[in-house]
Amino acid sequence: MADQLQDVIQRWRKAVVEDGLRPEDHELFQNAGLAYINQGDTTQLLDFIQDEKNQGIVESMGCGLLASLVAEVLKKKKSTSTCQAVITHLAETCSPMELMLIFLGQVDDLHPDLIADTIELMVPHLQTVLLRLGEEKAPWVGLALAALQKQLSRLPVPYTKEQEVEDAYGLCRCCSALARFMEPFVEEVKRRDNSEDGGTASDNQLKTELLKFCMGSLREPLLQAQLDQAIDIHKQSPLWHFATDILATLPAIQEPLPGLLFYKALKKREESGLLTDSTEAQESRACLAYLLFVQLITIESFPAVFSPVFVLQCNMEYIDLLLSRKEESFLLKGLELYTKSLERVEDNSLPVELQDLKSFYSVPQHLVQILTVCPIQRLRERGFKVLQLFIDKLGPEAKHKFFRCMIKTSCHAGVEGYIIKNIKNQIELSLKPGHENEWFMGTQVLPLLRLVLCFPRGPETDLLNSMDRVMESLNLLRYLHMRDMDWQQTSSIWPELFKIKEDYLKMLRVCLALSRAYYAGQVKNMREDKKIQAQEARGALVQTMTVKNKMVSDMTPEMQYQVLQCALVTFDLMESLVIHIEEISEEKVRTGTAV
Repeated sequence: MADQLQDVIQRWRKAVVEDGLRPEDHELFQNAGLAYINQGDTTQLLDFIQDEKNQGIVESMGCGLLASLVAEVLKKKKSTSTCQAVITHLAETCSPMELMLIFLGQVDDLHPDLIADTIELMVPHLQTVLLRLGEEKAPWVGLALAALQKQLSRLPVPYTKEQEVEDAYGLCRCCSALARFMEPFVEEVKRRDNSEDGGTASDNQLKTELLKFCMGSLREPLLQAQLDQAIDIHKQSPLWHFATDILATLPAIQEPLPGLLFYKALKKREESGLLTDSTEAQESRACLAYLLFVQLITIESFPAVFSPVFVLQCNMEYIDLLLSRKEESFLLKGLELYTKSLERVEDNSLPVELQDLKSFYSVPQHLVQILTVCPIQRLRERGFKVLQLFIDKLGPEAKHKFFRCMIKTSCHAGVEGYIIKNIKNQIELSLKPGHENEWFMGTQVLPLLRLVLCFPRGPETDLLNSMDRVMESLNLLRYLHMRDMDWQQTSSIWPELFKIKEDYLKMLRVCLALSRAYYAGQVKNMREDKKIQAQEARGALVQTMTVKNKMVSDMTPEMQYQVLQCALVTFDLMESLVIHIEEISEEKVRTGTAV
């Protein structure tokens, strides 16, 4: 091997005189270097590389050794530190352009098991080479960041604290390495912006490349991460630190956060493709809003001139996007951003005009999906809390319109019952001195009550599935009758309200009679089936039972019987409320206190 390197030296000296190296000269040098690497004798190779007399050879032919050196380091053998030293010297000596092409080739299309180790190895050397490029570095910085980010996006994102501590796939290590990688370029942008001559076209391109990386990092991996500041008592979250670095970088490169969040239509940014309305760009801004308003990262630098209502209005687009997804991390961030955006808004202040905006319609619809379909209990609980918080922030007219919309569109008895309970609370509040408003005590309340106190499917209504809505409707009717004197003194709508009540109770009696007869018949059939001892001996299930056109199969006879008995008890409870309301009406008539 030493003889081969001596031959290389002789050929180099001859080439200097004859002005040219032959392809076989490069091959000779590479073979000699590879022999040292493969045999683990990298100390001699390092001595040769660092020898001042050999720098011309290294500059001309050293790049050819990089791929083998990187592979040797990734094997984690004893010669790793020496190989690292050789790579460092080559990064400081060889042609920057040639080095960049080789480094980018090394980063591309990595095996999943090698992504983290390769990024951690390559990043400091890439940084060294890029800093050597001077004014030409901006496009190369962009290429390097894009290549690194592409590989980073292939790594699974740790979601729990335990996963983040373990960092099995190395994503947290990569994020820390990339944050360090950006530092000198961010400092260069800041230094140029503070200089008298301002930034050049190259500086502006460097800003653009850094902005692309920051916005991409917000979407992947930060939007998918849990982002708790501390992952245990002794260690802070590396992903939290990465998020902090990203948000600190944006204003440092003259990208104000309000401009990114609220003024995405700025022409200069649309031209660069960074702040378009693509899903990817929206997801990046949604994560930015979450980090800023929920996690309060760099919130101290956010201007206080924006009103809470304006911030809510802007954030609703991001909340809409987050709540439309199925992943827990997206839903949780959407609910938390919705909560924090609402908390700063004054109660009873949101105007009705906001509900004409698309996001103010679609976000409650997404909430209904979470409340009724989502299998994760903590998300459903958060959903109910934020729904009530939103209702509390609406003004009287906005509440009235929102209630009508939800009754028409929710298509779920539980949600409808929750809204009816809120309607009752608003009516009760409106009857108190100092809280009067026309939307819940004047003629405006009648269309709302007609919408609530009805059976859209008429006699075919399934009272068992509609139980929540029916029970809350009966509670509302009971309350209205108990407060009829207040209604007569404060409005002239009692006669119409009395008619709505009569129509509702009349249809309810019909539905109760039909439903009771149906389910009682099912109970009778069940009792007859129990007499068939052969079926019970074989442990077979009884025939499939139909509950109001819904198949209830794969249930034991005991479970089916309990369902039927529960239905009959529910109907008894509804009937007792109907009787109680009628008794109140009769008592009012006898005492002369009702019209």
